[in-house]
Amino acid sequence: MNVKRFILSLAVALFAFSTTLVAQQLNPAKWKYEVKSTSDSEAELIFTVALENNWHIYSQHTDAMGPIGLSFDFKKSDKYTLVGGVSEPKPHEEFDEMFKCTVRSFSGTVVFRQKIKINTTDDFKVEGIMSYQLCNDGSCIAPEDIDFSFNVKGAKAAPEAVATETADAESEKANTEEEVEETAVAVEENAVEKVVIEAENNQSSNEDKSGKSILFIFLTAFGMGIITLLTPCVFPMIPMTLNFFMKGGENKKKGMRQAWIFGFSIIFIYGVLGVVLSLIFGPQVMYLIGTHWIPNLFFFIIFLVFALSFFGLFEITLPSALVNKSDEEADKGGFFAPFFIALTTVLVSFSCTGPILGGALIELSAGESNRLIPLISMLGFAVGFALPFTLLAMFPSVLNNLKSGSWLNTVKVIFAFLELALGLKFLSIADLSAGWGILDRETYLALWIVIFGLMGLYLIGKIRFKGDDELETLGVGRLFLAIITFSFVVYMIPGLWGAPLKAISGYIPPMTTQDFDIEKSIYESTKNISVASSSESASSLPANRKYSDQLHMPTGFEGFFDLNEAKEYAKKVNKPIFIDFTGKTCANCREMEYYVWTDSEVKRLLNDEYVMVALYADVNYIEIPEEEWIIDDKGRIIKTLGKRNLEFQKTKFNMNAQPYYVIIDSDENVLTKENHKYDRDVKKFVDFLNEGLENHKK
Repeated sequence: MNVKRFILSLAVALFAFSTTLVAQQLNPAKWKYEVKSTSDSEAELIFTVALENNWHIYSQHTDAMGPIGLSFDFKKSDKYTLVGGVSEPKPHEEFDEMFKCTVRSFSGTVVFRQKIKINTTDDFKVEGIMSYQLCNDGSCIAPEDIDFSFNVKGAKAAPEAVATETADAESEKANTEEEVEETAVAVEENAVEKVVIEAENNQSSNEDKSGKSILFIFLTAFGMGIITLLTPCVFPMIPMTLNFFMKGGENKKKGMRQAWIFGFSIIFIYGVLGVVLSLIFGPQVMYLIGTHWIPNLFFFIIFLVFALSFFGLFEITLPSALVNKSDEEADKGGFFAPFFIALTTVLVSFSCTGPILGGALIELSAGESNRLIPLISMLGFAVGFALPFTLLAMFPSVLNNLKSGSWLNTVKVIFAFLELALGLKFLSIADLSAGWGILDRETYLALWIVIFGLMGLYLIGKIRFKGDDELETLGVGRLFLAIITFSFVVYMIPGLWGAPLKAISGYIPPMTTQDFDIEKSIYESTKNISVASSSESASSLPANRKYSDQLHMPTGFEGFFDLNEAKEYAKKVNKPIFIDFTGKTCANCREMEYYVWTDSEVKRLLNDEYVMVALYADVNYIEIPEEEWIIDDKGRIIKTLGKRNLEFQKTKFNMNAQPYYVIIDSDENVLTKENHKYDRDVKKFVDFLNEGLENHKK
């Protein structure tokens, strides 16, 4: 009996020990892949992820300033064609104070779907890679590539759902164990089926995947269309265009019919453009437009060009041959004439409608998963643009009350200021995406303060442009616009010193790009311990440290960004190494830096007693030299700094979450019993640092 007890105790201990080892490397996401045939030549790929309690995954359509969202990359094959993008249920939305933007996330069990068209009668595999970031209340797991694979039946195969694999596949069990496992799987599949039904109900609503309703998108574009009526290119077109309808005033019925044809022609022209955009730019491309630096840099250049044009530097016009041809067709009369009048109106007014329509389309479409968003945006804009023209065409006598004047030039210049300011948003996204670091928060705000300050001076008549009349009296309208503009300028000024500016947080760079803020001033105020006691202080670190031109330590700290450099330096000065596994998008990392590292004792220990190295796990835009490439356990070549740091963390310390702190010596021997995770208890962190220091001295 004692022997049995001993064996049982030993088995339990071994199981607990093995569980502890496995559990170190977090894997809170369990994936299941299924294929569901929807017709003889179409199927649906179903990704189901079950997240452990308190863990969440971020939506595909996260803000460019926020955490890293889920992404799918399908391996190209002529055996199938992707239909649209990967759909997802409506995420949980919450404004995050750390990221200063709305964060969209999922928890529990989540279902993602991708429709495909089958191009072969042979069975085949759909393979690819997905990447995502997982977080809970204490840590985050940096994005890593996860392979997925679906076994799909060829065309004309019987519709059925085929489970291909699960992320936690187990070895073959004994017969009795298989029965128990099958029962558990049946229960799990019933739960998944329930979630799938709920997801379908969410997707069948009129809400698009980012939370903006179709009606909201339509009305926003509609308002943009009406605004264009006041632009200097469009307003003068009203009497010129509607002169055609005034000529036919003797036949009111015919004039009314032509007015309706004219209005619907404008909607048709923009609708055709919307269909073309919907077909060319699928949801994947629209998401790329919202996040990649190349299209955003292109949009910035476009907005800058239009702003300079509105300021009067040059005139943007379409080819005269195209406009003249439309005029010739309109002069022929008949029922085709209203269509060509509409076409001429659209073409001539393009130089003003272009930037407004482009800005609305980019803002409403970028990052969306609904292919119809461009079409809905274009139709809404067309209705708003056509409605005033149509109403005036139906009642041409109203034209007598419309007068143009220098106020049109005022509107044009105001649009120029707005184009210039909003164009900086696209430059900021490009800067953050590419990691250039040329447009930090202070620089961005300084530019906006100057732009809107000049706009306010223009409104009160202190600045004049070509085409402006001298402002003898200040009207009530201009006065209120000036008050609003100057108030906005005053509101932005504290942002130069770190004020959150929540009202415009979605339009300015994140706080992480701020060179100076209130929290950073706390760092300086706690610097009450002299570092002169050490002959090799942090200030004497080599100036040409690797990646120091692209990566930065928190204010008040100095360190390395390459482990080999840190080890060489630590051996030279005989100090232990403090490894900070961190990430640019890691909110919990910033919390530890703001609330723990600012403690005077923590700062003294890190600056005086340690060699610090920050290993960023998500800077995949930084490529490493070819001689430093490594191969992971799946045989893939790792070429970026972020993936290499993450692979080192996983293989060396069996952990893939950040923040994560490790103390080692120059030979990579760990100097503490346990490594440190996210914990804002300052005393525990001080004890952790002292333990590493004492063991290094021994």
